[in-house]
Amino acid sequence: MKERIWLSPPDITGKELDYIKDAFSSNWIAPIGPHLNKFEETFESLLGHNKYTVALNSGTAAIHIALRLLNVGNDDEVICQTKTFIGSVNPVLYVGAKPIFVDSELESWNMCPELLDNAIKDRLQKTGKLPKAIIMVCIYGMPYKVEDIHAVAESYGIPVIEDSAEALGSTYNNRQCGTFGDMSIFSFNGNKIITTSGGGLLIVNSEAEKTEAIKLSTQYNSNPKDYTHDKIGYNYRLSNVLAGIGLGQLEQLDEKVAKKQNNYKAYRDAFEEIEAIHLQPELKGSFSNRWLNCILVDSAKSKSELMQLFEDNNIEVKSAWKPMHLQPVFKDYPNYTNGISEDLYNRGICLPSGTSLSEEDLNRITNLVTNYYQC
Repeated sequence: MKERIWLSPPDITGKELDYIKDAFSSNWIAPIGPHLNKFEETFESLLGHNKYTVALNSGTAAIHIALRLLNVGNDDEVICQTKTFIGSVNPVLYVGAKPIFVDSELESWNMCPELLDNAIKDRLQKTGKLPKAIIMVCIYGMPYKVEDIHAVAESYGIPVIEDSAEALGSTYNNRQCGTFGDMSIFSFNGNKIITTSGGGLLIVNSEAEKTEAIKLSTQYNSNPKDYTHDKIGYNYRLSNVLAGIGLGQLEQLDEKVAKKQNNYKAYRDAFEEIEAIHLQPELKGSFSNRWLNCILVDSAKSKSELMQLFEDNNIEVKSAWKPMHLQPVFKDYPNYTNGISEDLYNRGICLPSGTSLSEEDLNRITNLVTNYYQC
């Protein structure tokens, strides 16, 4: 059998080992250190717009800290995109709040602004108060309807947490994703466009918020000299060693985005004449890093058969995200749906999208699909 093609494996091809060796040789293997500082500073320069960053051990931790900074707590409600990975939603439960799920639109597969507005009005009528925050996702690296979503949020005075876990390198109107939210996050999990093995980044708008986030992510030690703790904190800080991996990865970001784009173009060109297949659309003004390439096929039956065909040929694919309102753990929470996220789940397949895919790999993948529809 041919060598396995993975969905989105890490691609370690730069100076990561040099940074790791430097951390070991200088004995900076503690959670703090020069690589960590440089990693945050590099991101602040990359993002611009007077942003401040805090490197953490996961994107999920970054959402958790963002919710804490916004004082979301018991009996509050947080609007969440139902079409997402569960890591976007779990932190809402961590702080004792209630997730409210809102469905997608077809132009980007992200949260529908009209449904968002309807959901806010309905929650206000039913509970007498507004949701405390909105967690807005760039699914598969695709920017959402920024102007429309933020216009709704601003009309009610609700802060937006921009979950750009998958969208590093994506832009909207030439502005980096991760800079639109009142707070934003990235993920550097092993399958993301750059990785620190495990890691994430919180993006805030002031030095005071950064200082508070660092305290919250380091057990809220207000006075390190005598271990005074004023609030409950967490052990969420990224280590100096892992930040070194991230620095090596960041040096290759443009190259990695270009490779992701090459994968997308290969799929687009191969499936262009197959009416049964549609790739994720892109809004005018958007540039997606195409972190994962998800295709919609003509039926749930075709999806099932194709996924089995891929597995039989030693190619890893995954289903499109199962909507959160269909998850057993969230079955009792309110949802505002239009059927789009369920259809995307029923017919969606995420294809291999790694930056190390060869032309031969891409041909193996696309030939399976085209031969299936030609039979």
